[in-house]
Amino acid sequence: MNDMIGKIEPLGTSTGKILYNSHCQNILDLSVAETMEIFKSSGVILFRNFGVTPKQMKDFSEQFSGKHIIDFTKVSIDSDKYVNFVDGGMDGLIPHCENSCFPFRPDVIWFCCTVPAEQEGETLFWDGIRVWEELSQESRQLFLSKQLKFSYKNVPVDILKGIIGSNANTIDDIKQRLDSLDGVSYQFNNDKTVSVEYTCSSVVNNKYNHQNAFANHFWVYQKKTEEAIFDDGSRASDEVANEIERIFGKLTEKIPWKAGDLVMMDNSRFLHGRGAFNDNRRQVFTTLSNLKF
Repeated sequence: MNDMIGKIEPLGTSTGKILYNSHCQNILDLSVAETMEIFKSSGVILFRNFGVTPKQMKDFSEQFSGKHIIDFTKVSIDSDKYVNFVDGGMDGLIPHCENSCFPFRPDVIWFCCTVPAEQEGETLFWDGIRVWEELSQESRQLFLSKQLKFSYKNVPVDILKGIIGSNANTIDDIKQRLDSLDGVSYQFNNDKTVSVEYTCSSVVNNKYNHQNAFANHFWVYQKKTEEAIFDDGSRASDEVANEIERIFGKLTEKIPWKAGDLVMMDNSRFLHGRGAFNDNRRQVFTTLSNLKF
């Protein structure tokens, strides 16, 4: 690395890295090529002491991204609707990959903290490759043999247009885009809504090192609903659920936020969540994107 990249340290016990500011530089001056090399091997980079704002997060992410993805589940702060507040409230959030229950999973989730909680409130993360390696052979076979199934009824057409992007101007455009997606079935309703079903594997072939990663939305549905999780109408057994809970507990890593921190996280490998906190001043923002490299 040349002096365009500052000091680098491990982030907890994970493969993630902390990249520190060097010579009071602007984050937009970092080498994109060198940053990508670090990202490909680490999967998570915490950029520290750059004093990043939500706007700079988006500007920096644009240097790496071919496309940003709108997240209609969050409150946006910019006119493009690409920069959002993280989920509201102060409760903990359990492990998940962003939008992994939709056919529009981003490559990267970016986080920017402007005000950390006075105590706790860390963003938590889990390496899906390590989770997969920790699973028993029986559980791995279960997740390889069954697909996850997610159902969405009565989605407004205008919302779906926004998710798909600027090229979705007509119903035929939407149908063409949905038809191009693996695991998607849909039905247009008379009230200008669409019902969509999405099936996908819980096991993701990681984008850069091509290893299996348990990187999905399984745990949210297992813990928060009583719905069938798998496409055959079944749920995971208590034994499998207990095993996964133990593994997540063992492999939890933390991002201890400081004001101005930025995080770049591989959404095809790492799950993330949040520790509970009690400080309504905490402000963390996100943007989602697909990489062009």
